[in-house]
Order: sequence, then C-alpha cells, then structure tokens
Amino acid sequence: MAKLKEGIDYYYDEQDNMVLTASYHLAKGYCCGYGCRHCPYNYEAVPEPRRTLLLKERSNARQKTNTTSQNR
Repeated sequence: MAKLKEGIDYYYDEQDNMVLTASYHLAKGYCCGYGCRHCPYNYEAVPEPRRTLLLKERSNARQKTNTTSQNR
C-alpha cells in the first residue's frame, strides 16, 4: 500500500491518536476485526458481543448528530 496521506487516510483526534478513515479501510478492502472507529464494513470481523456494542454506539452517535442538526 502507498504512503498514508494525512486528511485522506488518517487524522489525529483530540487525544492525539491516529484514526484511520473510512476511505483508508475501503482501499484496504476488508474489516480487520479491531473495531476501528470508521469501519465501513459494519465490523463484520469483530467478534460478538463487541460487534453488537460497537454497532449500537455508532447508531446512538448518529442519532445524536441528527437530533442536533434538526434543532438548529
């Protein structure tokens, strides 16, 4: 794989952790099973019960975002 590009393949969060983007994961082509924040594969390789917890957290975060944007 080519050299990673900041802002396209990854970014740094508030705690200075490197976070891989959905774009990076799509180029990789599969779910690695680690429960990455932007997994576009719905955590298909993450073992239960962690997979269900991650999907629930993602759903809750999206609901909060939608509610916030509707209140503006």
